[in-house]
Amino acid sequence: MKAMLTGSEIREQFLRFFESKAHRRVHSSSLVPANDPTLLFTNAGMNQFKDVFLGLEKRDYLRATTSQKCVRAGGKHNDLENVGFTHRHHTFFEMLGNFSFGDYFKRQAVQFAWELVTSKEWFGMPEERLYATIFVGEQGIPRDEDAERFWQEVGVPPERVFAMGMKDNFWAMGETGPCGPCSELHYDMGAEASAEGHTDCRFPCECGRYVEIWNLVFMQFDRDAGGNLNPLPKPCVDTGMGLERVTAVLQGVVSNYDTDLFRPLIARAAELTGVDAARELQSENQARSAASLRVIADHARATTFLISDGVLPSNEGRGYVLRKIMRRAIRHGRLMGAQQPFLYEMAHAVRDGMRDAYPELVETAEQVARAIYAEETRFAHTLDIGLARLDELIGKSGQQVRGDEAFKLYDTFGLPLDFIQDACRDAGIALDQEGFDRAMSEQRTRAQASWKGGAGKQAASPVYRDLKKTEFLGYRQTSAGDCEVLAIVRDGQGVGELRPGEEGEVILDHTPFYADSGGQVGDIGVFYGEQNNGLLGDVNGCTMPVQGVRAHRVRARQPIHVGMKVQAVVHTEVRERTMRHHTATHLLHAALREVLGKHVKQAGSLVDPGHLRFDFSHFAAVEDEQMQDIEDLANDEILRNSRVQVIENVPIDVAINEYKAMALFGEKYGERVRVIKIGDFSTELCGGTHTAATGEIGLLKILREQSVSSGVRRVEAVAGTESLRHFRADHQLEAVARNYVRADHNDDHGSIATALRYEIESKDEEIRRLRKEVEQARMKSAAAGAANIEDKVRVVSGVKVLAHRADNLDRPQLRTLVDNLRTRIGSGVVVLGSASDGRVALIVGVTKDVSARVQAGKVLLPIAQKVGGKGGGRPDLAEGGGERPQDLEAALSEAYKVVERMLTSERQ
Repeated sequence: MKAMLTGSEIREQFLRFFESKAHRRVHSSSLVPANDPTLLFTNAGMNQFKDVFLGLEKRDYLRATTSQKCVRAGGKHNDLENVGFTHRHHTFFEMLGNFSFGDYFKRQAVQFAWELVTSKEWFGMPEERLYATIFVGEQGIPRDEDAERFWQEVGVPPERVFAMGMKDNFWAMGETGPCGPCSELHYDMGAEASAEGHTDCRFPCECGRYVEIWNLVFMQFDRDAGGNLNPLPKPCVDTGMGLERVTAVLQGVVSNYDTDLFRPLIARAAELTGVDAARELQSENQARSAASLRVIADHARATTFLISDGVLPSNEGRGYVLRKIMRRAIRHGRLMGAQQPFLYEMAHAVRDGMRDAYPELVETAEQVARAIYAEETRFAHTLDIGLARLDELIGKSGQQVRGDEAFKLYDTFGLPLDFIQDACRDAGIALDQEGFDRAMSEQRTRAQASWKGGAGKQAASPVYRDLKKTEFLGYRQTSAGDCEVLAIVRDGQGVGELRPGEEGEVILDHTPFYADSGGQVGDIGVFYGEQNNGLLGDVNGCTMPVQGVRAHRVRARQPIHVGMKVQAVVHTEVRERTMRHHTATHLLHAALREVLGKHVKQAGSLVDPGHLRFDFSHFAAVEDEQMQDIEDLANDEILRNSRVQVIENVPIDVAINEYKAMALFGEKYGERVRVIKIGDFSTELCGGTHTAATGEIGLLKILREQSVSSGVRRVEAVAGTESLRHFRADHQLEAVARNYVRADHNDDHGSIATALRYEIESKDEEIRRLRKEVEQARMKSAAAGAANIEDKVRVVSGVKVLAHRADNLDRPQLRTLVDNLRTRIGSGVVVLGSASDGRVALIVGVTKDVSARVQAGKVLLPIAQKVGGKGGGRPDLAEGGGERPQDLEAALSEAYKVVERMLTSERQ
């Protein structure tokens, strides 16, 4: 083999090779499969092309190549328990692949594979170390003699081509979906990779010496829920090469964890857990320590990518699996001696190693780290409870701890099995291991069952598959004439005619009707006869059963038959109401990100004539004040009447990298996209219909905000005439409420809100008075605590410095106190910290004579960072805060050192 390549270079060489063979490079899809309920996570390179294989989607290329991020940690494909204890198991991995959608088939797939792996220009693997396998033929499917012949044609000797059975050489994505016979390439890693006693073994021994590096799947079938294999519309090719495995081969190491893809992460894990990796890995605990570091490195990758793609830890579905991955990593960190949160720091190491291939990590890394830190903190508390429950369980268990009860501690509180085993052994009682294993198996079965997702998508009816794409005219017009009826479908079957009163799907060669997609509902309207012969039928919606083919749901009033010409007319008023809500959705999304933070991402939406619904990622309920700010921002943009700019046919990399367009969660995009740009306020990829300017929306009114699931919030709102209806309803409510308010409290305008506010405020007067007394008591307490404050003052390089803690004070009180203390010390620096309700408030005051040498903002920043926050301000006064009150004392003690460093730097 040629000079050693890095993992990143291997990824790039693979993609460039297939680009040189006329393949389109396609960016990795999300780890959350788009519109596929049969999958927990994206687990193979072909997932994003599933609809293409099924004939449900058409693309403008027939060859593709990708490096797809994948996770296998739940459902059928679950490698979690093996990760860290073998050379090649991972939760997160990258799958390199090349794909043919009805273009080339077995011969060229084999030729491409052999050239890439053996050519000196590319990977340059020794041919004598390579073995190929083909499908032997089982269950009525014949032996794959074509693949066998093609491997021999490229130079693989017959004695190194092996026929294998269904288990090894028939591939399926899941219980349903595309599948077919496959042909694998294996690499001989040498005797040093063999298990003990296998130094002279022969292929296909499974001792670890012979590593599968590439799987070429020849897609011929679609397996339905009944297990039947139905031919796909066109034979296709789907290949998968694990980047981690091929990197190990090309870098000459036995374990994937010894490649440059993992070494920096393992080193960082050792650093964060306080371990000398070199020393620890040579200790008596070598195997356990090495496994723990590998677990942390692997799970950090899965955690970072999953959260970046919108998955958050929870107790169900994808979030539950993520939580298991994270807690397993945290447990192994504790085994290495880590007592403080550390996994969140690994997110930055993952970002640094993967940012070139996945630049989106740069934007999401900070939010990912915050989510991990919150889970680490929560788990530490949960683990403490679990240990107490374990002690209780052992105390009441007599001679043996029941396996199902021990499993509850494992599953609910995250107690590692070895913790439970050690505790039982120390107490001198047995653990029902068989019962534990049985409970584990039952839990896995339940998890798999919950993600079967039904039959999933079926191959499109030939009626749809064989049709050309419908020309869509609806962006510029709402009616079109001379529309030819290409097909009519009733109950899944093609028919020649719809009679009066019958319902069916009508496909036209061109249409102004928008079809359900991107959260926007399809248009409704009518068909007229082309020769002014009246109303032919009502169009009650429009869908896309196959990508690009629009099917109109029609109830016929007169006969409609294939080949006739119709005039298609959209109900303009309904379309306009939908458009207002769609453009308002873009403004709402941008406003949410502006007020709540850039971590906010769309997690689902619905846009129809009556309202809009928008789901987004966020950890907490949105405060009323924040929601008011969001509504104000969106309406400000509406009042500006900004132009809604539509930019067509933009390469997706240009849209994302140059226009900075938002790509929405769960959506699939082609290589060229449509960009909707609203001034500098919002830029998104979108295929929906929109107003020409924001002023056409009229007004956006947010109705409610609520939780949908862990980490996902939902906003519902109305715009245009719907918002007018809402205000009318509010006015009626005001009229009713006025009857319950004293007339002399109404203002000149009869404002019920003012009157109600007056009534409430009068009743609140006593509460405010009492609150004021409490605040005064707090200030007295703080003043008493500062009675001997001079004892805390230190002189640092000739400057007085005071760091003082005064809990439960609000910011105005802190400002008053810092002013008082500056006056008392006369000249110098005062640093105050206050912890209240789980948060930290900080304020730094510097007297005028010192502020030229010591700036308050520069003093504050490193102190705020110690409590997980930030801040800033003027040279004489700066404010900030943080989220870790437990670190406040240490942060305040840092103040003296910060000032000393600044003054020392000044002298130099």
